Amino acid sequence: MSTERASPRFAGIELWSPGDILDGILEGQLAAVAAVRAARQRLEEAALAIELRLRDGGRLAYAGAGTSGRLAIQDGAELLPTFGWPAERLLLLLAGGDAALTRAVEGAEDDAAAGGALVRRHRLEARDVLIAVAASGTTPFTVAALREARASGALTVGVANNKATPLLAEADHAVCLDTGVEPIAGSTRMNAGTAQRVALIALSSLVMIRLGRVYRGMMVEMQAVNTKLVRRSENILMQLSGSDREAARAALDRAGGSLKTAILLLEGCDPAEAAAILDRAGGRLHAAKDIAHRRRGGKR
Repeated sequence: MSTERASPRFAGIELWSPGDILDGILEGQLAAVAAVRAARQRLEEAALAIELRLRDGGRLAYAGAGTSGRLAIQDGAELLPTFGWPAERLLLLLAGGDAALTRAVEGAEDDAAAGGALVRRHRLEARDVLIAVAASGTTPFTVAALREARASGALTVGVANNKATPLLAEADHAVCLDTGVEPIAGSTRMNAGTAQRVALIALSSLVMIRLGRVYRGMMVEMQAVNTKLVRRSENILMQLSGSDREAARAALDRAGGSLKTAILLLEGCDPAEAAAILDRAGGRLHAAKDIAHRRRGGKR
């Protein structure tokens, strides 16, 4: 596997000057981003397929082990505060469980039985999606989770950094991030990890945008869980509606903190009407505002 090979380019890296070491590492990071760009079409295809399942009420699951698993879990966890993705529709399947978030759990990535069992335990089905990430493309836990998910009818996306590997061969959508050798042989937290992180950010963000969780480049489904984010919600609403802070705060209070609902309240809707309009618009605020404007004009 290319991610495991030693590179003549970096032989003796420990003898280089500090500046040259940094240049070599940064060179690899830029190449990692280029590898994601080369996989753009596959990412787009995967995102559109994911959107269809999630629009049908499906759950989004991430699976992985080691560094790849931690990067996958991080991407999934960030969907809740950033895009307001429902916690009950998110599954984070990490080899070794929560303990593996901060330390290596011996043998966890080799436990194929555990990968399959986790998917069965959560009863993935046809509406659901599993994104499985493994730099090698061969990690037993991750491959088994993907196989079990696909057998259940769930949509599967495989992300790996080596070509022609089981994770890619068996996924409905295969995303190969060909990052090649690492500056430190086998240390896939470096180039491979960067490419995975960028690819996951691009993939999940595109899905969330398509699901209507972004409006005019802003996080209109964000969860205001602290003072800073409450203030941010008010600022977003002020910018989108042209209202002052007092009116924005009052609308958010009436809307139970929902930015989308608050925007429609400021358009003249009541909370129940706003909820119905958003449901009819599939959560897309552009469409919801059009519906609200037509109703306000007496049209149906």
